[in-house]
Amino acid sequence: MIVFVAGTTAEFIKIAPVIVELDKRGIDYRIWSTAQHAQGVEETLSDLGVRQPDRYLVSKHRTGVATVSQVPRWLADLTVTTLRSLPTLRQEANKGIVAVHGDTFTTVIGAILGRTIGAKVAHIEAGLRSGSWRSPFPEELNRRIVGRLAHIHFAPTAREAQNLKYRIGRRGVRVVVTEANTVVDALRTAREVQAPAPELPEEFGLVTLHRFELVHDREAYRTVIERVKELSHKIPLVMIIGKSEQALLAEYGFENIFDERLIPIDKLGYSSFQAILLRAKLVITDSGGLQEECAALGIPCAVHREYTERHQGLGANIVLTGMNVDVLDDFLANWSDYQRPSQLDAFHPSRMIVDVLEEETGPQGA
Repeated sequence: MIVFVAGTTAEFIKIAPVIVELDKRGIDYRIWSTAQHAQGVEETLSDLGVRQPDRYLVSKHRTGVATVSQVPRWLADLTVTTLRSLPTLRQEANKGIVAVHGDTFTTVIGAILGRTIGAKVAHIEAGLRSGSWRSPFPEELNRRIVGRLAHIHFAPTAREAQNLKYRIGRRGVRVVVTEANTVVDALRTAREVQAPAPELPEEFGLVTLHRFELVHDREAYRTVIERVKELSHKIPLVMIIGKSEQALLAEYGFENIFDERLIPIDKLGYSSFQAILLRAKLVITDSGGLQEECAALGIPCAVHREYTERHQGLGANIVLTGMNVDVLDDFLANWSDYQRPSQLDAFHPSRMIVDVLEEETGPQGA
């Protein structure tokens, strides 16, 4: 049996194409959710053509984790509920494969659970490293832990596979290069769905700035917001902004920043957000996931953070600012020079992943 353990919206987005490919081949699987995120998950799975989780590993699966203070209670609930269910989980997995994704707390928990119930652990999006365990934290640490626990590592490119060279050659360990991240498969699905999006200017840029280390650094956040406002005089910008970011903008004195050139939009479901991204002329973000999507689409993108564990698009259409305002300014002055052809249809990583899962478990995923 193939079991997927996921809990965040991003994890579900990136395992969804693998699940869809399993469905196409008639291979059985299970989805176990830690409910690390609750809001938006059902809608996202529906958008991507994936059924809802078969099992929740927490007792109150609709709660989710919205703040750091909620993590201990969620972890306690998850631990107690999972331990009570171990005999059933062991029987359901049937010494098959437990697949986890990425770098969240759920990734680590799923890998430990897989080991505990005697299954092989497969890590999708394996081998990413920023070079500093402190940034991004705890994501970088989570990846390193799962790197020690996984039996099958699905590395997006040869660069990530090289980061796993200490695992290559070990008994029972397999490193597979998928040539791209499963996000390209998810993007193709979103492109075909053509979800509704707000009415926007014919040409615009997209802004998403939400990482804790940026938005809670008053001066750094103020500086980038000032640059965004200046750019909006040249090209309209759409800024995705939740309630917490709205409160911070007001606290920092930017409560009146928005107008017909700088347009605020509340956080959207996956397909609706992708409908905006697919039309954007440029992107300013601090998101590693959005970096990967822009790399595949060829959209000019400034990643405003000090480190990134992702290398897709760097030196082409992606600029890592390193939090250097001069680098950001240069990108904003010359963003159109970074446009590249889309690579969205060039790679099919989910097919390669399912090829391996099928080989490891048999044609019916038994």
